Amino acid sequence: MTDFTIEMLRREIARMIHVDPSEIGDSDNLMDLGLDSMRAMALVLSWEQQGLKLDFSELARDVTLGAWWAVVARQQNMERT
Repeated sequence: MTDFTIEMLRREIARMIHVDPSEIGDSDNLMDLGLDSMRAMALVLSWEQQGLKLDFSELARDVTLGAWWAVVARQQNMERT
């Protein structure tokens, strides 16, 4: 499994919505920045192919990079134990 970092998430989200990663703050609403549900699902599927199992509905509750990172970090910790 790939070890994900918040910066990796930031870069992949930025690529998906065609902005520079520096334009995505931890508390910015990703939908307001142009991430729609289809692109979000594509990201989740890509991350799943890299070994990270996420519940899309959990990510949909709070669509900020910081919230997504919290979910990813928690999941990575669970998978390591």
